[in-house]
Amino acid sequence: MELSQIRQEIDRIDAELLRLLCARMDCAQKVAEVKQQTGTPVLNAAREEEILQRVAEKAGRYGGAARVVYTDLLSESRGLQYAYLQADTPLRRAITSAPEAPGEIRAAACLGGAGSYSHEALLNLCPGASPVFFSDFGDIFRSVARGETDAGIVPVENSTAGSVSGVYALLMQYRFSIIAAQTRGVRHCLANRSGDPRDIRAVYSKEIALRQCSQKLEALGLPLKETASTSEAAAFAAAHPEAAAVCSRAAAKENGLHIVEHDFQNAEQNRTRFVVFQKALSISPDAQKIAVSFHIPHRTGSLNAVLSRFAAAGMNLTKIESRPTEEPGFQYEFYLDFTGNVHTPAVLELLCALDEELPRFAFLGNYRETQA
Repeated sequence: MELSQIRQEIDRIDAELLRLLCARMDCAQKVAEVKQQTGTPVLNAAREEEILQRVAEKAGRYGGAARVVYTDLLSESRGLQYAYLQADTPLRRAITSAPEAPGEIRAAACLGGAGSYSHEALLNLCPGASPVFFSDFGDIFRSVARGETDAGIVPVENSTAGSVSGVYALLMQYRFSIIAAQTRGVRHCLANRSGDPRDIRAVYSKEIALRQCSQKLEALGLPLKETASTSEAAAFAAAHPEAAAVCSRAAAKENGLHIVEHDFQNAEQNRTRFVVFQKALSISPDAQKIAVSFHIPHRTGSLNAVLSRFAAAGMNLTKIESRPTEEPGFQYEFYLDFTGNVHTPAVLELLCALDEELPRFAFLGNYRETQA
């Protein structure tokens, strides 16, 4: 057969597949009507697994492809049923009743001290708020949980050094609402008391900052010492003439240090992403990022099935992070960032559906992200 003839045959088959797909989705709508009358749950995991096994067996050598296609088909079928039912769930009520503006931020918790990168982000994202400094990320979350501060600001990832994994674990643990995010340029300097590099016997900074400057630090060949924050490193260097700090220019100035070298980081475009969170949910009308976390059933294709539903709703994945849970058998919890706004009906229906289906699903906010 000529290629053109094969393509004509494919087009004919596709037309028939599309007709049958629409007919099947019409049946899913009828199923939803019956389930509404009987109060039957949308998800029937045993029934779906039976269908997947049957089509995989009947498809023979195409069994894997059939299972993937039908997994997506069943997911979309459930989505249609949830949209029809529009159940008045706690998540739907929380989202639709959420205020547009966050609560007043009088005191905000952040890492380090005056001049730290988190402090600079706080001044930009929460103008007028009094900073409350901590040396541990966990203390920041506990401070917000106890109501001692109105919000917390934490770094979540760096363009050079990657994710701040401990922060993602805390976001999934506490399930606070992310209300804003900002990606900021980070320009490190090497600073000490004298400004003379010959006086330096060791370099101090936060571990992730040291990684961002690994190339120049390797060239120095000096011992590296970790601190809780870059601003703490600057304070230590101010008290010890043999020490140098990798820190911001603001922290160097705050502690009376002299800069030995500007732009000490590996990459010119070194950027860190910060998020602001509160206990209470608020959703800005111009929010364009959505954060969620969840467990998934430990079976083949389960993560792909979830991600494909976001794609079908027009939501682009921008971040995925995972961490093992304490459950046996290497179970994982996932954190995801997507583009989208919950006031879009398809997005809201998807979130409500996943909230019903997935273990430990948490909606962690719909927020606006800026660049600085």
